[in-house]
Order: sequence, then structure tokens, then C-alpha cells
Amino acid sequence: MKVVDFLKQKSEILAKHPFELKDWLSPSIRDYWIEFLNKAHVSGWSKAEGIALNGDAAQETAAIEIHPEAAKLMEELNASLGEETHVGQWLTVDQDKINQFAEVTEDHQWIHTDPERAAVESPFKTTIAHGFLTLSLLSVLTDSVDPENQKFPTAKMTVNFGLNQVRFPYPVKAGNRVRARTKIQSVAPIKRGLEIVQEISVEIEGCRRPGCVAESVVRLYF
Repeated sequence: MKVVDFLKQKSEILAKHPFELKDWLSPSIRDYWIEFLNKAHVSGWSKAEGIALNGDAAQETAAIEIHPEAAKLMEELNASLGEETHVGQWLTVDQDKINQFAEVTEDHQWIHTDPERAAVESPFKTTIAHGFLTLSLLSVLTDSVDPENQKFPTAKMTVNFGLNQVRFPYPVKAGNRVRARTKIQSVAPIKRGLEIVQEISVEIEGCRRPGCVAESVVRLYF
């Protein structure tokens, strides 16, 4: 059977026996599929391909209902888009922190853990923090791990959804102090909450170039 004939046959079978694609997906993937349909407005495309959405699925792809607290927070955050919303406290990245990170990650490169050799051979004349150590400090640098001072107290749950982009423009030397500066880039409603994209820049004291610039994605559920 030719490939074209095979695909045509499968298309005819799907047209005669429509199914709910969402029922084939795991719960964690199902939300992404529904959100994809919401954002792309592709329900018509799905039907054209023989993937029939029943009444329940059609309702799920309708406009997202926003929780009152989420709507209030979204309005507040949208008013400050592009503005610096948070400047954290200074934190010292000493050799002990670097060594502990090396132990956990098993990355013992001498540029991080051997001060004597680094003083002679490194262009920085001292050890430097792992880039991923700098990145891992974002939570504490943005005060996201302080239970007494929650950034979004009206949300029931805050989830670190990931990173869109990360750069390490300049190394953080052992003994440097760093702090984070945050800007809100976008806020969008999702099922049961909000998705917030933030630009976080890790400032190195006395240095014009940041140690890290990351685009962080956080999801709030209400």
C-alpha cells in the first residue's frame, strides 16, 4: 500500500470513528493540549483532521474563567509591565558555597574549587562560581523562599514552571556579593490561575555586567 493511500485510509477511519484526543493524554499533558487549543484557536483544524471534540472538550477550549483574586493580581501586574518590581538583598557567594555546590553536582573543576591554581592559571585570578550555582540562587535572591514574606500571598500555590532563556554574561568570583533585580514581562491567564514571565538579572557588586540574566516562568494557582 502506498503511503498516500495509507494516510487516506486512516483519515477515513478517523472521520467515521471520532475520538477524544484528550482522553488519550495523561492529566499533566491534557491541560497543555487544552491550553494549546485555547491559544491557537485550532478547534476548526482539529475537526478538519477528523479529531472530533465533544461538548465537554468544546467547553474546555472556551474562554478561561479567571478567579477574582487572579483577575485583581493580573490587573496590578499589568500596570507595572517592564518596570523593576523587586530588588533583593545582597548575598555573598563565598568559596564554601561554591565547594558545597561542587559536592552536590560533582563538578569539581579547578576553576571553581582550587583557589591556589586559579590564582596562577585563571584569567580571573581567583575561583569563580558555577553558572548553575548562580542560577540556582534565583529563588533566594528574589525572596521566593521566604514563608513569612510571600510575593503572591493570594495564590494557593506557586509553581516554578521553568526558564525561557538563560545567559551568564560575566562570572561571579568567589567572595562577590550578588543581588537580583526583577521585571515583569508578561501576565496571562491559564486554567485555574496565571502565568507570569519575569526577567531576572543577577547584579554583581562593583561590576557593570550581570552574572546571570534569566527569563523565568512562574505559574500561580488560585
